[in-house]
Amino acid sequence: MLRLSVSWIEESYPDKREKILVRLWYRALLAGAVCAVLACVFVLPKPVSAITLEMVKQRGMLNCGVAAGMQGFSSVDDQGVWNGLNVDICRAAAAAVLGDAGKVAFIPLSLKNRLIALQSGEVDLLSMNIGWDMSYDTSIGLHFGGVTFYDGQGFMVPVKLGVKSGLELNRTTVCLEPADRDKANLVDFFTSHNLEYRIVDVGENSSAAEALDSGRCDVISGDISELYLLRLRTAEPNRYLVLPDLISRRPLGPMVRQGDDGWFNVIRWVLFALVIAEDEGLDSLTIEQMQASQNPDIRRLLGRDGIGGKGLGLADDWIYQMIRQVGNYGEIFNRNVGAGSALQMERNLNELWNRGGLQYAPSIH
Repeated sequence: MLRLSVSWIEESYPDKREKILVRLWYRALLAGAVCAVLACVFVLPKPVSAITLEMVKQRGMLNCGVAAGMQGFSSVDDQGVWNGLNVDICRAAAAAVLGDAGKVAFIPLSLKNRLIALQSGEVDLLSMNIGWDMSYDTSIGLHFGGVTFYDGQGFMVPVKLGVKSGLELNRTTVCLEPADRDKANLVDFFTSHNLEYRIVDVGENSSAAEALDSGRCDVISGDISELYLLRLRTAEPNRYLVLPDLISRRPLGPMVRQGDDGWFNVIRWVLFALVIAEDEGLDSLTIEQMQASQNPDIRRLLGRDGIGGKGLGLADDWIYQMIRQVGNYGEIFNRNVGAGSALQMERNLNELWNRGGLQYAPSIH
């Protein structure tokens, strides 16, 4: 290419002074192209910015926005201690970033101010039951860090009804809170499966529980996460069953501000690592003895081999700290909403990918 260019200059510019000027211009152009390539090589691989991460480190505390009064997800006990699945996600992030799961300031937020609190910087992380959809993910300057709970609209029925699936709900009366989205899903489900039904609109959750207790309706429909809470509000929770069917998609997960890729990466990999740890059999009870493991996957998880925390701006033992102090995803799920909790939720879609669920994460290498 250089020879062709030089020949072209010789032929096109017979004047000696013009040849010299054009040659200088060509060399400058070539040098500029080389510099541009080198700039791409040396600049692009640098770690992305993580402004929030540095702020959290300097503050020595993670400010986490949560909802109040949501048993199993985020609530305060009589001693003023926060508990719940969403709460433990905040603690896991604090353990990863600061090495201490206790360094979290829980800030209770309402439906009206939760997004503003994150957008304004009042909180570093929003860990609430917010459904991941296109509107939230593209139009308000926020990112979902991943899925902590696969939610969606389902059904709760009296055990005496004797049904195990939504497909058996023919000729039933369905209690439903007056929400257009939920009603549309319900109509579509019953119509597409040729099931006869009648909808009864009720008010708040307490009214729905009373309607079911009184026999006013055979079925209550709503998000699975809400149905399990509603079940506890009935006079005798053991008389009711939440069916495994989902007739809509509503994945829940923590949110961060857009424009801070470094912090987004931290939260995303906190969630991934919790799932990977369960997948590899690494939990809060076995983690100390696993320190001596020669399994390469376990050694990478514990920060003994591989990249450690360098790509995220964290200590190499960030996963070890999370699992030791908070537990893996399965432990967090079970003690807050699963078999070890009052809610007694089945994991269903929240089970690991190799056990019939959707919880799946990329590898740590």
